[in-house]
Amino acid sequence: MRDLVAEAGVLRSLHRPGDPLVLPNVWDAASARAVAAAGFPVIATSSAAVADALGYADGEATPPGEMFDAVARIAAAVRLPVTADIERGYRLPAPELVERLLAAGAVGCNLEDSVDGRQVPLDEQAEFLGAVRAAATRRGVPLVINARIDSFLIGGAHDPDDVAARAARYQNAGADCVYPILAPVPAIAALVAAVDTPVNALCAVGQPRADLVAAGAARISYGAGLFREVEGRHAELLTAL
Repeated sequence: MRDLVAEAGVLRSLHRPGDPLVLPNVWDAASARAVAAAGFPVIATSSAAVADALGYADGEATPPGEMFDAVARIAAAVRLPVTADIERGYRLPAPELVERLLAAGAVGCNLEDSVDGRQVPLDEQAEFLGAVRAAATRRGVPLVINARIDSFLIGGAHDPDDVAARAARYQNAGADCVYPILAPVPAIAALVAAVDTPVNALCAVGQPRADLVAAGAARISYGAGLFREVEGRHAELLTAL
């Protein structure tokens, strides 16, 4: 039997500015085993990569049952804490979302603040995150919530005060970490200086991590980057054949 409470504690403890948690995101059991064998302490899924591997488009096109089944197969393949990228929760009620996460063996999750190409209003997203935190508390598992901030993904002006306000509200609602996806290094540094929440940064494959570490990121993710690299190498091999 897995000790989800202990695994959640391990995952939370690894969010350290200056010595960040590095997550080469996975998409199936085989890639999860490879990440574990390489010595990484946590397994993180990429929703885009899992969706593609299952035959669906990114953006909550994957049926939730298939996504949670994929997370369960990944968790069953390793003896490490698993954090799952579940987009914005597939429109499931918070108690069901938490129940399905824990049943799959995940002790953390990414939750986006945009849907259908628009950023969710701040109050609405904070309420949602609070409901997820409350549901996890009722289940007795300190689920590690990584609240994604999609201001840089959606486009347009990126008001640093708005990004910081979202980060603070999400933390107050129960988030353990905030993730301004696609934020450039200066924006990461500015957010780290503005809030006391651990900040997750996205790193491209081949990009030096030193600048993100220096900016104060406590968690560094690769998203679907490794999956895309594998796809590219696969295409090269097929062409050679």
